[in-house]
Amino acid sequence: MQYSFPALLWGLALSISGSAMAGDAIADEKPPANAKPLSEIVVEIEGAGYGPIVEVSVNGGLWEVEAYEADVKYELHVDPVSAEIKSKRVDD
Repeated sequence: MQYSFPALLWGLALSISGSAMAGDAIADEKPPANAKPLSEIVVEIEGAGYGPIVEVSVNGGLWEVEAYEADVKYELHVDPVSAEIKSKRVDD
């Protein structure tokens, strides 16, 4: 399934706002000042064969991205400056 970029951003916004409305804590952590825009990170991840992206957050200075490759959901840790995928594991 292919998603358009605006639809992806709308889905991420709904995911974030839905979590906030549910009373979940939202981390104060943000990417570094020299980070690429999230939109560029998303393009890089999709270009590497992942999608759809279902959740994005910042953890330990890296983007933590939950995305599918084929039918398998992965948790990716992505450098916010270079967009390099630093680690990948199957998400439970």
